[in-house]
Amino acid sequence: MTKQELFNQITQKSSYLCVGLDTDLNRIPKHLLKAEDPLFEFNKQIIDATIDYAIAYKPNIAFYEAHGVKGWESLQKTIEYIPKEAFTIADAKRGDIGNTSNMYARAFFDAMNFDSITVAPYMGEDSVKPFLEFDNKWVILLALTSNAGGKDFQNLSLEKGGELYEEVLRKSQEWGSDEELMYVVGATRAEALQNIRKIVPDHFLLVPGVGAQGGSLEEVSKYGMNKHCGLLVNSSRGIIYADDSVDFAKTAGVKAQELQAEMEGFLAKFL
Repeated sequence: MTKQELFNQITQKSSYLCVGLDTDLNRIPKHLLKAEDPLFEFNKQIIDATIDYAIAYKPNIAFYEAHGVKGWESLQKTIEYIPKEAFTIADAKRGDIGNTSNMYARAFFDAMNFDSITVAPYMGEDSVKPFLEFDNKWVILLALTSNAGGKDFQNLSLEKGGELYEEVLRKSQEWGSDEELMYVVGATRAEALQNIRKIVPDHFLLVPGVGAQGGSLEEVSKYGMNKHCGLLVNSSRGIIYADDSVDFAKTAGVKAQELQAEMEGFLAKFL
């Protein structure tokens, strides 16, 4: 999916909502455990209920690979079920030496046909470039995350000035363009978005942490939006686990619609 195609979806749905499919067998409604494939059945109903309001879906790969072969099969069925107009993100946080990264890229881009993958930048250019060699695919580089431990390294001050996450943003622009590179910025770090936009004004940002983690959608939208919106705001638990009854999908749809309605207002206000 190209940048323009992604922006077209945002404008058509008046939404920049990404639904995180962090599907945990211990948290899905109990009646689904009787299904042939509980993980996929849950995802299928969530997708059906939210597709009118979401422009992207982000399966967290760990929740599938934890179940071995069956989990990978559930993931494959999920990615095939997601409508083609939706942007798909493999939340895998891969990153290794060149040959290994190339195999990771082939797995998620060729074999599973995801539109994008999250990648850790710690090993530098040769660990990221193999993911950028695939046409119309995206690398979403970890930049400034919301977890408490993120500050251990991401906010370290550099001798030449600035912080380490800022250097990640600056240096990585030498590897790829805003037509193939996005960045992860946690919603609970919204105070840094103004600075981030000075460094990467035209890139899309994947922003987790709105909702259950306490991030402010209004602040993220105000400080993070650019002329192409430039935001994919993810909500996982706040949507998919809002209800554990037989009506879970209906409730998920309501929660997604509520977020979409807020986003429609912020698009009108800030875009």
